[in-house]
Amino acid sequence: MADELTQAITENAQGPAKASGDAGSMEQHSLPDQIAADRYLESKKAVRRKGLGIGLKKLVPPGTD
Repeated sequence: MADELTQAITENAQGPAKASGDAGSMEQHSLPDQIAADRYLESKKAVRRKGLGIGLKKLVPPGTD
């Protein structure tokens, strides 16, 4: 279900917001709508990742051997 929803959102964001026939008239989704869709999809990817998004590293200063 979640994958189908993500796929539907992706397809809708890529398609035109409005279209009409015979000599064609198309209107693209507004930039804020595109940004919102991108943020939503990226947040869904981030939730699926393991970990907290924080990397812990041990720092060893040079010359301490």
